[in-house]
Amino acid sequence: MALARNRRSQRAVDYWPGFVDALSTLLLAIMFLLTVFVLAQFFLSREISGKDDVLNRLTSQINELTQLLALEKSGKQDLEDALVNLQASLAQSESDRTRLQQLLDSGAGASDAANARVTTLEGELDSEKQVSARAMSQIELLNQQIAALRSQIAAVEEALQASEAKDKSSQAKIADLGRRLNVALAQRVQELNRYRSDFFGRLREILSDRENIRIVGDRFVFQSEVLFPSGGSDLNEAGQAEMSKLATALLDLAREIPSEINWVLRVDGHTDNVPLSGTGRYRDNWELSSARATSVVKFLISRGVPANRLVAAGFGEFQPITEGSDDAARATNRRIELKLTER
Repeated sequence: MALARNRRSQRAVDYWPGFVDALSTLLLAIMFLLTVFVLAQFFLSREISGKDDVLNRLTSQINELTQLLALEKSGKQDLEDALVNLQASLAQSESDRTRLQQLLDSGAGASDAANARVTTLEGELDSEKQVSARAMSQIELLNQQIAALRSQIAAVEEALQASEAKDKSSQAKIADLGRRLNVALAQRVQELNRYRSDFFGRLREILSDRENIRIVGDRFVFQSEVLFPSGGSDLNEAGQAEMSKLATALLDLAREIPSEINWVLRVDGHTDNVPLSGTGRYRDNWELSSARATSVVKFLISRGVPANRLVAAGFGEFQPITEGSDDAARATNRRIELKLTER
């Protein structure tokens, strides 16, 4: 009866690791989403910066054309002022001619001088008419140039409007991509969480009668003494029996997980902080922890688990779960951890 109460109390504690499992998975999914979003934002920012350069060049061209238009308008105003002055001079010449003609009619004695004056004035008048004609020709040319500048400015404004519309379309596409990524990641996280829960539930049922096998966060933890001899990396008979149970549960789960979920079982080897003597098979705890993780992976492969679904890693004594140097702490830190995760 005491053993039954002990089992019930152990099972009641299992809710907290599941919660930690879900929380850690959600954090991983959020980190992955942020990474993808940052990449998408980076590529879009490169595209937008290129468009900004084009817009800056177009704006610079508009400023130059505006300055040229202002100069042309100023030149046109000057020519118009000159034309007004010439027209005033022409009117004055016409008035002088009329006055001289009147003097010519009233006095025959002064006709020769008047005729000479009239001839001179007519020459000046013809010269001023020619100058006026040239001024009018220049004004017409300026009007044509101004029309061409206005046409260029209109084309630049149309290009700017088209570029702004394209930028708005790109922003809308980015927002839609972000929403789709959020939905896809949420679905993947939910699916992986469900299969991870199934996997841990099956392992709990299979290994519930072992006191030296426990759950820490989102990992199953086997004490090294259960699986290996002291200082060795070859699975003993008890370790092979436990790993056979694990392989069976893993193969059953592998048939149910969809192929699009890229899952792996990570096998981590850990040792205590006691240095190896250096005369044995392994030079230090790094090599021993790596060899033990590799031994578990190879055994699972021999039982039919696909090699591409397994990962072996050795951490030596540098990832303890219990601080201290007493025998109990060292025994706790000598372990093999199993974690079902996404590649």
